[in-house]
This record gives sequence, structure tokens and C-alpha cells, in this order.
Amino acid sequence: QVQLVESGGGLVQPGGSLSLSCAPSGNIFSINAMGWYRQAPGKQRELVAAISSGGSTNYSDSVKGRFTISRDYAKNTLYLQMNSLKPEDTAVYYCRADLFITSRPVWGKGTLVTVSS
Repeated sequence: QVQLVESGGGLVQPGGSLSLSCAPSGNIFSINAMGWYRQAPGKQRELVAAISSGGSTNYSDSVKGRFTISRDYAKNTLYLQMNSLKPEDTAVYYCRADLFITSRPVWGKGTLVTVSS
């Protein structure tokens, strides 16, 4: 069993920065790929950025050049550095872990990011 807890959300002004963390617990060495997703009010959940067990990353076009995903493989802690934030980045941000032992991903409960002046 793996559980994920996100932290670091909050209110930030446009152009500002924020850093999110996702700390896993349980059988953390069963974690394969990890990623950040977000869901804005009235919209579907979408991929923000993902990182594989080997370190390969991919980003949605909307955040490329502004967001950076990273991972501490010793603890499988996931990070998302968000710079040059825009109001359209406002959403609940979720951490997701894909496991080696099952096809069903694990989700955190999310952390709210609000970009507003």
C-alpha cells in the first residue's frame, strides 16, 4: 500500500513562484512513475508533468519552461517548482504514483493553488 500527501499549495500573485511536494508513505519502493495533475473548477483533471523511474520527464505545453518536476529517489518524494505563475494555473494539484505491482494508480488528496492579485 502506498499513500501520497501533497503540500505547498497556497495563494500567490501572478508572476510569482510556488513549490509543491508530494511525500509517499507505505511501500514506497513499489513506485514506478510519478506525476502532477491538476483540476480547475469545471474542468477535467489534466497532466501537468510526469517523471519516470529512470528520470525521463514530460510536461504539458501550458507549463513548459515555467514548471520543473523533480524527484528524490531515495524517498520517492516528488516536487514541482512553479515559476511565472498565471491565473489560469489556479487549480487543485494532485500527485499520482504508478506502481510496479498493479495497474491502478495511487492519488493524493490534492493541494489548492490559487494565482490571483
